[in-house]
Amino acid sequence: MNKVMSNKLVIALYVLPALILIVTLIYGPILLTGYYGLMEWNGIGPMSFVGLDNYIELVQDSKFWESAGHSFLLAFFSTLSLAGYLIISLILGGKIKGSNLLRKIYLIPMLLSSVAIAQLWIKIYDPNNGMLNSLLMALGVDNPPAWLADPNYVLYAIFVAILWQYAGFYIIIYYAALKGIPETLIEAARIDGANPVQIAYKIKVPLIAGVIKVTIVLAIVGSLKYFDLIYVMTGGGPNGASEVIASYMYQEAFGSYNFGYGSAVAFFLLLITLVITWLTRKLTASGDEVQY
Repeated sequence: MNKVMSNKLVIALYVLPALILIVTLIYGPILLTGYYGLMEWNGIGPMSFVGLDNYIELVQDSKFWESAGHSFLLAFFSTLSLAGYLIISLILGGKIKGSNLLRKIYLIPMLLSSVAIAQLWIKIYDPNNGMLNSLLMALGVDNPPAWLADPNYVLYAIFVAILWQYAGFYIIIYYAALKGIPETLIEAARIDGANPVQIAYKIKVPLIAGVIKVTIVLAIVGSLKYFDLIYVMTGGGPNGASEVIASYMYQEAFGSYNFGYGSAVAFFLLLITLVITWLTRKLTASGDEVQY
């Protein structure tokens, strides 16, 4: 009995440092954010308790819901893009020439910081000397748009940069999952006369369904809290056309020094993310996972 208690004590001592870090760096700030959301505070002076006023204002704030719509649109496009990433992974997993080189090329965006990627795409979208507009003019397009200055195009231009940024991340996840499928199953399907499309659709994809569900959750959650590349490229402009929830929260807290309202936005974002994650897991839930 003493030995069992001693082992549990040792385990607790090993877990304790990590537990302290998690509580201090994750759960503590979350609780403080919720607490600050109940206050009126400029970040410097004294705080005054306003109850749920910030949250009531948030629900009635048209700018917040506009930025939320942009975040949901990004989540939608990010989820759709997973199908393209999966197809690329299936192709790279086949016996094609240059697949090793292509895998390395797709990983390049993962080696760059968000700021570097933002600066790269700012140069590409430059209305005067950018590569994209130069190409369009060479193809005969007159007066191509200023992609990052036009409210009709800026959001989609940023989406392209974000999808490019995370392509390598999802492709490598799918590729690793596909490589984990036993080759004997693939060979048996070939012997039975299955073509590559049938093998991909009826064997490979069902066997990595669990991984696909995880990437759907990652894409949705990551899109809802996305901030850095958008902030560097446009700062949410022009006139809020590319504002997302995270950038709106930053602008309210650090731009307008309205830390109470900014905290309410951040805490509400957390709640939205939790609810959507739960709904996504429910909607993608199935019976028994395919085993191999």
